[in-house]
Amino acid sequence: MADESKPNPAEDQVDAASASATTGGSTGGSVIGQNWRDEASKLAQQAGERAKSLADESKTRATDALSEFSRMMNDAAGSVDEKLGPDYGKYARSAADSLAGFADTLKGKEVDELFDDARELIRKSPAVAIGTAAALGFVLARLIKSGVDAAGDLADAGSKKPDA
Repeated sequence: MADESKPNPAEDQVDAASASATTGGSTGGSVIGQNWRDEASKLAQQAGERAKSLADESKTRATDALSEFSRMMNDAAGSVDEKLGPDYGKYARSAADSLAGFADTLKGKEVDELFDDARELIRKSPAVAIGTAAALGFVLARLIKSGVDAAGDLADAGSKKPDA
């Protein structure tokens, strides 16, 4: 018979694993869970940085377009003076100046500040915010529809062959 007083390493390992399982001391699952949380946090941070970068690029393009449109309106104000009268030219210059001021205000603010301003506007005037969203949705729908219609017209023109 085997000597029962000698320690058996295999039994000690089984006992340790059994004790770990019964007390919830499994470190493998918590390490994997922590690694998953760390990776998810890194990905969320990267996505947030990328979204902010894209929003900043869009803000720059929008302010450049507003500035250019304002300049064009100012240039056209002279012909408005000639064709419609100085009062209408004055309105065109005033609108151009307002657009230029709005573009400058946008250039001077960070994207986060713009989002905060939008949140504040929505909180103070929800009806204005809803009306603005509806108007923008209508304009975007019209722009998309006209783009689709124009693409269809081009496709139709390209598929028709002149009679020879």
